[in-house]
Amino acid sequence: MAKDKHKKEELKDDEIVIEPELDETSEELTQEDAEDSDEEIKEEEQEITPEQRCEKLEAELEKEKKEYLFLMADFDNYRKRTLLEKQDLIKNGGQKVLEGILPVVDDIERAIDAIDQGGDLDSLKEGVDLIHSKLLGFLKSNHVEPIESTGELFDTDFHEAVTTFPAPDEDQKGKVIDTVLKGYKLNDKVLRHAKVVVGQ
Repeated sequence: MAKDKHKKEELKDDEIVIEPELDETSEELTQEDAEDSDEEIKEEEQEITPEQRCEKLEAELEKEKKEYLFLMADFDNYRKRTLLEKQDLIKNGGQKVLEGILPVVDDIERAIDAIDQGGDLDSLKEGVDLIHSKLLGFLKSNHVEPIESTGELFDTDFHEAVTTFPAPDEDQKGKVIDTVLKGYKLNDKVLRHAKVVVGQ
């Protein structure tokens, strides 16, 4: 006991610091685990034979081929559907416009019947004016408007000169003196050029 006490005192006097030793057993275990995992990977690689690898690749290729064929069929169906829709649009695109004109046709037929029955001329004229206004209103609702021509400067974008006529005064030179046939435009596109007489 005395010897142990003496040893402890010596340690205090010399102030020796003892560092903890590394656990060699833990290092050995981690190295063993790494070696085991490497061996397992090698074993798995060795387990797959070339024939199995080939079969796996063929299965993946077959899967990709099926997906490709499915996409091609889907695209073909889309193309056919859009083509049919386009054909239907071309065939029946004017249906709404034609439906709007039918009431005007009905009014014209009534006016013809009234003429055949020898109706009053003033009332007939009033009826025709109403039909004309109705038709112009329908055209305007579909963005069709008349082209201004008489009194305007001659413009080849909107006017077509039928003939020229000596201008009554200098101000009317190069201007439209008279409109033979009224022109119309749809939005900013000319549907029909106005046929006009130009002052010279």
